[in-house]
Amino acid sequence: MPPSRSPSGWPVRAPRMPVRKRFGQHFLHDRAVVARIVDAVAPAQGQHIVEIGPGRGALTWALLARAHSLDAIEIDRDLAALLAADPRAAGGLRMHVEDALRSDFAALRGAGPRLRIVGNLPYNISTPLMFELLRQRDSIEDMHFMLQKEVVDRITARPGGKEYGRLTVMLAAHAQVDALFDVGPGAFQPPPRVWSAVVRLRPCRTPNFEFGDDRLLRMLVTAAFSHRRKTLRNGLKGLLSAVEIEGCGIDPGLRPEVLEPAQFGRLAAHLHARTAPDPRQIP
Repeated sequence: MPPSRSPSGWPVRAPRMPVRKRFGQHFLHDRAVVARIVDAVAPAQGQHIVEIGPGRGALTWALLARAHSLDAIEIDRDLAALLAADPRAAGGLRMHVEDALRSDFAALRGAGPRLRIVGNLPYNISTPLMFELLRQRDSIEDMHFMLQKEVVDRITARPGGKEYGRLTVMLAAHAQVDALFDVGPGAFQPPPRVWSAVVRLRPCRTPNFEFGDDRLLRMLVTAAFSHRRKTLRNGLKGLLSAVEIEGCGIDPGLRPEVLEPAQFGRLAAHLHARTAPDPRQIP
């Protein structure tokens, strides 16, 4: 049976489905944190809100109360069935039982407004999911995610620190990223061993800097940070020569962790220009 409802809209008796470790489940239950997330998202009627990983519904019902309509993507069939059967779901909640890593967000958007995506993401899929969502960024207005604090620190890092790396640069190319607030382990059931943080990502309609080609930027940045203690001259050997790096206005004796994202873009743009076919040679 679904939980009964209090006058405030909160369930009097929360369902207690078993935690499935393979899905990395940590269910948010702190009402103050839920309210703070919903205020940050500020959902409004007429917007297309999508929740990834609704779990037991702590965020779901609060978002639905403000937006009146909500798509929720849940991989756990039992949890999805529980939410769909709740009286509060009637007329406003649309459940999608699927893996968000394989979701077609352009199809979900259809001809409507860009999607506003919210989620308490399992730590084991957060990075690949963010990359997948940015690949489909034309369909997305913004994203608000609860992530492991360590991941948020990496996303928002500045050059020169140990947190700065591939994830920082790749997200910087396509989104404006803002860390909002930290959340302690006690806000979840079961409590994780680490702190979490809420972050906002706004995909950019045009790249934040020129880089030529997504694939080449990713390849170059991955190569550089796979050898982050090496100089660019050595870490990018086989991709760019020291002369080419210097020709981009960058000292080949620097380590990758001190470069600004736009400087990686400059290197990738050069690599793209060098490897792109000459249009005069195309029949």
